[in-house]
Amino acid sequence: MEKNTGKPNQQEAKQEDLSINKSDGTNKFLTTNQGVKINDDNNSLKAGERGPSLLEDFILREKITHFDHERIPERIVHARGSGAHGFFEVTNPIPEFTKAGFLQEMNQKTPVFARFSTVAGSRGSTDLARDVRGFSVKFYTEEGIYDFVGNNIPVFFIQDANKFPDLVHAVKPEPHNEIPQAASAHDTFWDFISLMPESMHMIMWLMSDRAIPRSYRMQEGFGVHTFRFINEANESHFVKIHWKPKLGTHAVVWDEAQKISGKNPDFHRQDLWEAIEQGNFPEWELGVQLIPEADEHKFGFDLLDPTKLVPEELVPVTIVGRMVLNRNPDNFFAETEQIAFHPGHVVPGIDFTNDPLLQGRLFSYTDTQLSRLGSPNFHEIPINRSISPTHNNQRDGHMRQEINKGRVSYHPNSLGGGCPYQAMIAEGGFSSFNERIEAHKVRQRSDSFTDHFSQAKMFFESQTTTEQNHMIKALRFELGKVENTAIRSRMLGLLSQVNLELAERVATGLGMKVPAQPEKPMNHGVGADDVGTKEPKEVSGDIQISDALSMIKNPTVTPTIASRKIAFLCNDGVSEASVMGIKKALLEQDAKACIIAPHLGFVSTEEGGSIGVDFSFFTASSVLFDAIFVPSGNTQLALGDNLDAMEFINDAYRHCKIIGTEGDGIDLLSAPQFLAKGDALIDGGIISSSTVGDAGFASEFINAIAGHRYWKREEVLNADK
Repeated sequence: MEKNTGKPNQQEAKQEDLSINKSDGTNKFLTTNQGVKINDDNNSLKAGERGPSLLEDFILREKITHFDHERIPERIVHARGSGAHGFFEVTNPIPEFTKAGFLQEMNQKTPVFARFSTVAGSRGSTDLARDVRGFSVKFYTEEGIYDFVGNNIPVFFIQDANKFPDLVHAVKPEPHNEIPQAASAHDTFWDFISLMPESMHMIMWLMSDRAIPRSYRMQEGFGVHTFRFINEANESHFVKIHWKPKLGTHAVVWDEAQKISGKNPDFHRQDLWEAIEQGNFPEWELGVQLIPEADEHKFGFDLLDPTKLVPEELVPVTIVGRMVLNRNPDNFFAETEQIAFHPGHVVPGIDFTNDPLLQGRLFSYTDTQLSRLGSPNFHEIPINRSISPTHNNQRDGHMRQEINKGRVSYHPNSLGGGCPYQAMIAEGGFSSFNERIEAHKVRQRSDSFTDHFSQAKMFFESQTTTEQNHMIKALRFELGKVENTAIRSRMLGLLSQVNLELAERVATGLGMKVPAQPEKPMNHGVGADDVGTKEPKEVSGDIQISDALSMIKNPTVTPTIASRKIAFLCNDGVSEASVMGIKKALLEQDAKACIIAPHLGFVSTEEGGSIGVDFSFFTASSVLFDAIFVPSGNTQLALGDNLDAMEFINDAYRHCKIIGTEGDGIDLLSAPQFLAKGDALIDGGIISSSTVGDAGFASEFINAIAGHRYWKREEVLNADK
């Protein structure tokens, strides 16, 4: 049961709060921004029909001025994003670990807005760039705003915020020619990385398929940093935060990602929007790894090091709740673009640690919002407003919306009765954890931050052979774009400290040799007194292999094809019974069947009817679908002469997707233009039935799609060894 506080439901309160700002103009007069009705919106005020425009035309000036300023500066990073509204529900209260109000009671709900993004590209870049994905959630709690500001990768490139501008400058398009967009495959990025051994763990993640997710709905989320949970007794636990997707964690392959970028650069954005519109609401479980304060130094790595993770084998993830996104934004700019996240927006019961990257972010995010949104009043924008009332002595400023009453704007005061007054801790007042700090002012890093390779090695060696092959190909592609051979050589040296076979296979693709001795990193500082940089060292890992780090080793607990898109390849003369039978079976599993044919309109059926076509082979591509079905029909073989149709099915085969055929449909796989020949057709990812209407076939086909891909096919395709 939900807690009955006598107050409006939080979601209702949020809707009520935003509703006064909504208007679609239906059946309304056109007005200025001051509410004055406009008589003529087509012509400016002029001195005569052919005379000069007049300065007094306030309608023209208002319209043009707004147009000139309607684009705000895009985010320096995470510019390309998409988001949605939803709720968070507690499924396992943890009051013994935190006093955060939204985590206290079973079935307690809190409205949220989540935003997903790429990092490096501009707002106009592709969704399918090889990149880290932002994963941020704004909780509108009764105690105020709590912002979870994370990524789909649990670690980061650097250990100290002082290097963040350098990292971003390096990965962004090179400043002399603004090339390449949304890509890390260029000299400046790898020059920086080759001189920063601390980045090697993150590089392993970035070169993995985690960096090219199938969907925002099929990616994990991580807090990256170690935070603190504080309970009512003021006891502290270190905490790592995880989001685990209900649909499982899935990716595309690199060739597929590049083609999607050309076919539909809005692929992830459209996928999220359509899933919510169709009622396939994305869902994640919120999990935490909890570590007692006394165990801070228990591990071989430092909990404050953002380039390290806590293996789940050492500290299991405890699930505490779920997030469901069930409503798309009404206005992309007003909500998704103007939402402002900040890791410093916390509520009582959640606190910070001395992670030096986190400490810098606590300053950076406010500074960024002042630049983007133009005012310290960005919290008054509807999407950023707290549903908990705000009372303080802050006044004025650019674009102030709240009208504050009274003569008092300071504290302490007597003229206002001392109001607003401070809250005691017992009354919900925020209080930082009473951590003892006694140290000298230095520009140094702890010795515990100098192990840069143990977890990089653990990540690579925890992957399946398929996933390792993908990482090797990714490194060959990225470093193959690097023109400076010295940078390539330095990277091969670093890779050899992660895994020698990995380095050698990458080197083979580059036509190079792995250096006998890795190059020592350059000093990060200048001068004889520079003691901030220390030699990298490797320590014995806490564990050697972590199966939790592999996507393929962790299939969905409850296999599902909900919201998956299956392409039906149809020609005139297709079997209507075959099409409708499998389509019905897929729809019952909440999957979507799309009819693809040589032309739009309708295809005739062998039964004498017709079926509507969703896409032609010219306007669609297999990279936009999760699987393929070739229905029965004595004219289906003729698709073998259609170049676009064969490119469609060959790409699906090359990308290890599930291919289903029924009746005469199997004939298309015998076409000489099909990529697979002979024994290659004996493939666990090719599901076929000689008869139409075989219930066993439909079930086998659906189960195969739920497994995502048939990766063994890469062996047939001569994947690099």
